[in-house]
Amino acid sequence: MVRRVVVALLGPVTWSPPGVELTQWRTALAEDVVDLLATLAEVETALAVTPADRWLADAVRWPDTPVHEVPEPTVTAALAGLDGYDQAAVVAADAPDLPGLTLGKLLRPLTSRPVAVAPVEGSGAGLLGVACRLPVPGWLPALDLNVAGPADLRRAAPAPTDVAVTPGWHRLRGPADLAALDPAVEGWEATRALLSGHRP
Repeated sequence: MVRRVVVALLGPVTWSPPGVELTQWRTALAEDVVDLLATLAEVETALAVTPADRWLADAVRWPDTPVHEVPEPTVTAALAGLDGYDQAAVVAADAPDLPGLTLGKLLRPLTSRPVAVAPVEGSGAGLLGVACRLPVPGWLPALDLNVAGPADLRRAAPAPTDVAVTPGWHRLRGPADLAALDPAVEGWEATRALLSGHRP
């Protein structure tokens, strides 16, 4: 049986909605993503975080969720040291209403391709997540989910077809992104409560 792990990369968050304290906002976003990952079938979950942000991982992790401290919040760093797995995905922790189906679609191409990427929907560059077969391909560049795009991976790959592009999803990287939140999607209770003013 194929062993898969999905790693939530708890990268920096530099903004919060008006009236919402940044630490509370960042914690709510991460909590919702971690809760989603913990409910996925046939995958294990982990968190990747820099030492300075270990407090955030400790605040949102489930009791059995491993936490990997990384020197920088990049995909490559988050993929390092994942021994014992056949496939891994790294996803941004600022997509609280991310559907589990979207993550499934990110992993699915790994049966025939070494790498798959899900772009960010909406404005701006960036990726929602990256998945790959393990061990990590030597050509995979050090990726920042905030600035990299599918074209960056395809340029680095031995052949552009080595990288599958899967359906994307929005991330909450600025005030304009709030309009993309889908109230019909189940979950994201922490972010929803914070936005509605019901969270202390």
